[in-house]
Amino acid sequence: MGSLNWISRFTDETPGDNQVGGLPRQVPGVCWSRVNPTPTPNPVVRIWSTEMAEKLGLEAKENDMLGGKKLSSGMHPYAQRYGGHQFGNWAGQLGDGRAITLGEVDTGEEILELQLKGSGVTPYSRFSDGKAVLRSSIREFLCSEAMHHLCVPTTRALSLVTTGEDVVRDILYDGRPAAEPGAIVCRVAPSFIRFGSFQIHSMSGDLETLRSLVDYTVKHHFPGHNIQTDDGIIEWLKRIADETALMIAHWMRIGFVHGVMNTDNMSIHGLTIDYGPYGWLEDFNPDWTPNTTDSGRKRYKFGNQAQIGGWNYARLLESMAPLLEQPNKLHKALDYYYETYQNYNNEMWAEKLGLDGFNTGDDILISELTVLLQSVETDMTIFFRLLSSINEPDISHLTYAFYSRENIPKQEWNVWLNKWWSRVKQNPDQEKMKIANPKYVLRNWMAQLAIDAAEGEDYSVAIELYELLRNPYLEQPEYEEKWFKKRPEWARHRVGCSMLSCSS
Repeated sequence: MGSLNWISRFTDETPGDNQVGGLPRQVPGVCWSRVNPTPTPNPVVRIWSTEMAEKLGLEAKENDMLGGKKLSSGMHPYAQRYGGHQFGNWAGQLGDGRAITLGEVDTGEEILELQLKGSGVTPYSRFSDGKAVLRSSIREFLCSEAMHHLCVPTTRALSLVTTGEDVVRDILYDGRPAAEPGAIVCRVAPSFIRFGSFQIHSMSGDLETLRSLVDYTVKHHFPGHNIQTDDGIIEWLKRIADETALMIAHWMRIGFVHGVMNTDNMSIHGLTIDYGPYGWLEDFNPDWTPNTTDSGRKRYKFGNQAQIGGWNYARLLESMAPLLEQPNKLHKALDYYYETYQNYNNEMWAEKLGLDGFNTGDDILISELTVLLQSVETDMTIFFRLLSSINEPDISHLTYAFYSRENIPKQEWNVWLNKWWSRVKQNPDQEKMKIANPKYVLRNWMAQLAIDAAEGEDYSVAIELYELLRNPYLEQPEYEEKWFKKRPEWARHRVGCSMLSCSS
């Protein structure tokens, strides 16, 4: 690991707090604070992404470094400062409370940041210890890599390390804390800059630091843009809108629910970031959210994600307003987000249904389908995968997708199937459909099986899921009986499957 080409652009070119230490505190006027990981007693690499290791040029699993026990030459560890709107309310300073970026690595093709999540207290930890548990770390590692292979923009994961210590967590915030095994995930991204990274400076009126961060971000991550004029800033912000809209359209395509779309969890690169109380739709229910904290309002439910993406993007635009001579021009960027999302969403529906493009009237066909999918409990992933290989418009070919074969509105389904069959001229593009409709996704009950086994020192289930989800669009018949199936009844109401919190 020490042979990597470490660089430190972010810390050199943006205002920072050079006081090395993890004492939680308010840190105004800076983008980052120097802090080293808290040494752990017995770090052991348990799961390893061979793909990320090859990309970074790594050959050995360095337990001590990936577990936060030692640093290597050239590292410049720091925690980032940012703010954010949480569940719609401004929360002030947040920052990397349990994540420490080791530095940036030049792979020869691109520059990537390596960050340890769960590596100890930072100035932004507030009342926490900065640690992470095995349960949440397995979910983060598996989902990061699964999303990449599902073709969804995402941060990546290099390793999962157990730390050899216990961490106390109250999993559902119900007054029943318990000790759990500690763990650290090394995650990788072009940067971990978020919408909230800009908000914190704008909201505090620190326009000098805001401008410094914007200049740095554009110089290193959006080099084709010139932000010396209002129109130049708008064009840059449109790029962010485009990448954010594309990410959320992909979420909707595969039935993914992020669960906690706060502005501090929105990447400036349009990457899925901060895997906490996420989940995949089991039955097609647009009102579902896996996050127990959001169970009342359902702000972040599946069907709201595009709208919330726009709301969050509007907050980013507000934070940029002080840099523009004519801030009213920002409305163009917001309109662009919604237009772009609709175009991406239409394209993805066309791919899911094997259409030759999105035509007038297709929105009615899709609307009728989504109503039918909710008429009885229907597994979204299985339904669309079976539809991808159907050879005649008959609901009998799709019955495995239904949780119960009783009360299926067969007549209504066959009417819709015949409309669709006519629309595709009896020849749906099944290859396109199989690329848009995965056979395997990381369902919460699957992740929970990996967690249960790992807590008993058996990591084989997690490794098997990692391997399975490297090829989610392939048939993989050796895994079909075990993993291509609907949610088992035991998982319907189990914590970790249907109910998750922000500590998940």
